[in-house]
Amino acid sequence: MQRLLYNSLKEWKKKKNRKPLILNGARQVGKTYLLTEFGKREYAKVAAFSLDRQEQVRAIFEQDGNVERILRGLSAVSGIDITPNDTLVILDEIQDCPAALTALKYFCEDVPTIHVAVAGSLLGLSIHGNTSFPVGKVDMLKLYPMSYEEFMMALGKTKMLDLLKSGDWDAIKPLANDYIDILRQYYYVGGMPSAVMAYIQGLGLNEVRNIQNQILYDYSKDFSKHAPAKEVPRIQMVWRSIPAQLSKENKKFIFGALRKGARANDFEMAIQWLIDAGLVYKVNRVDMVKMPLKFYEDFDVFKLFMLDVGLMGAMVEAPASAVLLDNNIFTEYKGAFAELYVCTQLLESGLPVYYHSSNTSTIELDFVVQASEKIYPIEVKAGINVHSKSLRTFISNNPDLKGVRFSMLPYIDQDWLSCYPLWGLIGGMLSDMSERCS
Repeated sequence: MQRLLYNSLKEWKKKKNRKPLILNGARQVGKTYLLTEFGKREYAKVAAFSLDRQEQVRAIFEQDGNVERILRGLSAVSGIDITPNDTLVILDEIQDCPAALTALKYFCEDVPTIHVAVAGSLLGLSIHGNTSFPVGKVDMLKLYPMSYEEFMMALGKTKMLDLLKSGDWDAIKPLANDYIDILRQYYYVGGMPSAVMAYIQGLGLNEVRNIQNQILYDYSKDFSKHAPAKEVPRIQMVWRSIPAQLSKENKKFIFGALRKGARANDFEMAIQWLIDAGLVYKVNRVDMVKMPLKFYEDFDVFKLFMLDVGLMGAMVEAPASAVLLDNNIFTEYKGAFAELYVCTQLLESGLPVYYHSSNTSTIELDFVVQASEKIYPIEVKAGINVHSKSLRTFISNNPDLKGVRFSMLPYIDQDWLSCYPLWGLIGGMLSDMSERCS
């Protein structure tokens, strides 16, 4: 299955000042598969090691930081001569060998012609312990679950995707029902590669849901395995509360919804653990919508989103019939599916995402994104009922900005608002943003 990050890997290989690469991301988003495919296609040789299973390899790194000795050992174990510029060394599950993470510094300084790429679930957690993280000595990329665009490619809908990305709404409009059907499928399957693979192989909806439930179970086991014991119950509480929090009218994260009398201090570490693990995205509030947005970020008020819309469907046990057939999926759960979907697609575009609410009025913007020198105030509506005063009032008070609305209505461009269908996110604002940032 094609991943858009593949092109970034090719750019990394060509860099003159290339450093060892850390491919970060949550467990089971396809990091190992992507690096392996990249190595097979772009290098003469691949030397791959699993640090969670190969004790002998861990021992090689744990002796000292002598890179020549490390390379000799890795060559001996793999049976592959690791030579400059034509061999990709892949270190998988690097969080199980902190010494290997530290060694990336020596690879950068002593043998820059050796191409090293590492992957590891829960990698973000390892840098908070006693590990000496190679600051400034590594390149970093982040892999998310498969986007709606990647899902369309996996389904073989490349011509429909190209048409969508063209922004030719007159040509796109007659195919609206087909695009809606694909969006329904994405809501159910999501972007976890194993679930997508089962779906395109025709293994059935039940198998897709079984895979999603297994992933959720594995994540839960990770809580107990990797997190401090006293934080595990709190991590579980936060994790399980996210769908319910997103189904409220006001989707701001409420600590009191976890348990009576809960305070932020009680759950800060639990939330940060989930963020570091890549399982949760934190979208902070900005109290003013001005450039640069970062100046107006409020770290104490935020929304939490799960990493994948398909996993949220599995967590809330949304029936396949409700997602794939019933129009209520676009309106039930207070638009939680739609907002999560938009959030994940925006984050995968590589831009920071915020939301806005005012302390002095009832105005709330679901998301605010800054791309280059332009700010996008965004409203998300799950269905065709788009009556809301917040965005209209906000634009009236800020006439220099233009609103963006995602809903199930057709595309329309007005003086104060660009309205895109949810299924047209790729050919809508994201295309505009990519042009501005190119």
